[in-house]
Amino acid sequence: MSAGPIAILAGGGELPLLLADRLAATGRPCRILAIRGFSDRATRGRADAVVALLDIQRAFACLDEWKPAAVTLAGGLSRPSAAALAGAFSLVRNRDEIARLVARGDDTLMRGVVELIEDRGFPVLGVRELAPELLAEQIVYGARGPDSKDEAAIACGLRVLDAMSPFDIGQAVVVSDERVLAIEGPEGTDRTLARAQALRGRRLFKRATSGGVLVKAPKRGQDLRVDLPAIGPRTVVNAAAAGLDGIAVASGLTLVLNRRETIARLDRHGLFLVGVDPARLAPGSAAQDG
Repeated sequence: MSAGPIAILAGGGELPLLLADRLAATGRPCRILAIRGFSDRATRGRADAVVALLDIQRAFACLDEWKPAAVTLAGGLSRPSAAALAGAFSLVRNRDEIARLVARGDDTLMRGVVELIEDRGFPVLGVRELAPELLAEQIVYGARGPDSKDEAAIACGLRVLDAMSPFDIGQAVVVSDERVLAIEGPEGTDRTLARAQALRGRRLFKRATSGGVLVKAPKRGQDLRVDLPAIGPRTVVNAAAAGLDGIAVASGLTLVLNRRETIARLDRHGLFLVGVDPARLAPGSAAQDG
């Protein structure tokens, strides 16, 4: 790897700044390229440059100037929309590159972004290579652990996630009494938990289900450099509001953000968080590093 900085293409959420701080703590220089319309205000405030999502030529101009040792994608991005464009000029100027992306599904869209970056000659690395300490360990976090009923729900959730992998659906499922309450789609985990909470509010489901577990794991063949599952304090609060008992994530394959606050909220709400062995997923279901 060259001596240049790590370039962080920053989407939404706290991960871009968390990663930048981790890199700084280890003496690794970095530059932040914030994506307008997605990156948080704090990220844009620290960014070295801000670009529209589809202004690919300007993004590459920044990378060409910085000469990074590697590029990493950090933070959430949704599919391109009019609000994410810098205007018609950006769309026309980048029409050839955009044509390679917009016909893809969510997973293949991100792979297309990686292909564009690598075609330009920049290596792409993920958080697993740059800050592995941010990933879930195979342990129980907080004061409470899962019981036998929770373990059965976790096993069910892992089977469901593996079965969904070929269909580019989501990375999370809510299971109660081995009954699937909600499957994550493009709306993300928070809204998935809100749907589970809404179902709990209906009399039909009050007696049929109790407790439950949010299970998160990457999809089969998912490129772990650009799309790791993640949880944090907000996930815990929303899981508690949905009446769940806890959260299970694939260890080594899931980000645990703001760990101290996450554990504090787990204990405050009486929930568990456990990192489970990815080998519990069906054989051949492991994601990839690209």
